Amino acid sequence: MNGPHLSAPLRRGLAAACAALLFLAPSIGTAAGAAPSPPPSPSPTPAGGLDPRITEIMRKPEYRNAQWGLLQTGPDGGRVVHSMFPDQFFIPGSTAKLVSVSGPWHTLGSEHRFVTPLYAVGERNGATLTGDLDLVAQGDLTMGGRTRPDGTVAYTDLDHTYANDFTGATLTPENPLAGIDELARQVRAAGITRVEGDVIVDSRLFAPDPVLDPTPTPMIVNDNLIDLLTTPGDRAGAAARLDWRPKVAPYQVSSAVKTVAAGEPTAITVTATDGGTRIRLSGTIAADAEPLLRTSPIGDPAAFGRAALIQALERTGVQVTADPAGPNPVARLPRDYEGRPRVAAYTSPPYAQYAKLILKVSHNLGANLGICLMAVATGSRQCEAGFPVLADFLDEAGVDRGQLQLTDGRGGNPADRATPEALVQMLTYWQRTPDARLFREALPILGVDGLLAENCRDCPARGKVFGKTGAAVGEDALNDRLAVGAITIAGYLDRGGGRFDPFYAGVNGASTPGPNTQDVVAIANDLAMIAAYLQEEPPTP
Repeated sequence: MNGPHLSAPLRRGLAAACAALLFLAPSIGTAAGAAPSPPPSPSPTPAGGLDPRITEIMRKPEYRNAQWGLLQTGPDGGRVVHSMFPDQFFIPGSTAKLVSVSGPWHTLGSEHRFVTPLYAVGERNGATLTGDLDLVAQGDLTMGGRTRPDGTVAYTDLDHTYANDFTGATLTPENPLAGIDELARQVRAAGITRVEGDVIVDSRLFAPDPVLDPTPTPMIVNDNLIDLLTTPGDRAGAAARLDWRPKVAPYQVSSAVKTVAAGEPTAITVTATDGGTRIRLSGTIAADAEPLLRTSPIGDPAAFGRAALIQALERTGVQVTADPAGPNPVARLPRDYEGRPRVAAYTSPPYAQYAKLILKVSHNLGANLGICLMAVATGSRQCEAGFPVLADFLDEAGVDRGQLQLTDGRGGNPADRATPEALVQMLTYWQRTPDARLFREALPILGVDGLLAENCRDCPARGKVFGKTGAAVGEDALNDRLAVGAITIAGYLDRGGGRFDPFYAGVNGASTPGPNTQDVVAIANDLAMIAAYLQEEPPTP
């Protein structure tokens, strides 16, 4: 059956992007505009009626044909506070990340660190290595590219991975090649100044699975993206200024973007050829526009990592005879590294920091990567082997996995479904663990950070709702409007006194009056306000 949300792209990317974002728009602070049409008939809410502001939202015309789901329980998941269709399947959007991040968190442990080694394979004669340096990729999500001096992982409220879909994405200030540079410094410190051979990235940890979109790879640098930042020129008619990173051979970037008068449209197109290594920007940017970020995918992450390491070695005074623009010669890799000297290793921040990044910004690549890492934990190279690991964990955690349908980690597959009850069970599990606070604070916080940073900044619930958001949006070409398959939020309500109630709120099957994406933002804002109103209710005994 064709659902209104399904993954047909909305103007080439909106649907995928909306699966994570949409809650980032500023909150209006109150729900407005009640309509006369009644909402769908809800199942009873056992602990009493809903806040009238919530029912007012549910009566809006965009929800005339929609289905609401709602569940709030006490901290232990036993006592039900509010309930509407808790055991009905809903499209989860990125609330599925509550499950897909929990699995590797449990499997690896919150303190797990990825150690990416670099081996010397060949003969060492003083400062010269006759042979190869082999970097064995370990599925490190950032390879130091977001690590702050204090060891935490940096993020912005609107991540660069969404730059092609949303205006306002920004970069973290950290060097995306930091981990690569650290490996190069260690090689030099080990006394090697010349490599008469090659540098190879060993990506045999797991096989990329195209069913997972975006597709994780064992070697990841800068989220496998080239960042392209365009700034207006000094006056209309002048060439725009371009900066890009990370600068690694053989990638070349050029720009034909022109500055136009203040108030004129900004429209920049990015095209890539030669396997993604030749990138060109064209179009216009208004003289009064803020710098505009766009990205282009790295076509071959292993070859990119190889080139980056060769260039980093050269910057530290290690001469490499191999051409950095050449291919990654995997045929030269040994069967294993037993007896080979390890000359460098990069150690990541703990996994809990990566989980925080994934949840705060709804990092799709990181969520899918978790599936592959669970597979690796069993000794498999096939990412799909991660799902049985996830299933076993859910059984252990007391989550009814029959109330979940997942085909990826991000919640972006058309088949993905979750009931409010299953997600609340997942949230309740964490309350019983030593990592309860760590997990809760990894979620976006209403009015404070992540994808809830701009919602409800001045309302009483600010800072008291910890919630993962999600959405699934498509184009209704028949009616020239947007089909909002799902807008969801799930997390914890700070009820005071150290009590945190798990909750879920979501709507499936809404629609907008027309094709304006701001109408979808308004729906997302409604869900954020519902969470706020739930938190503001006086606590019951």
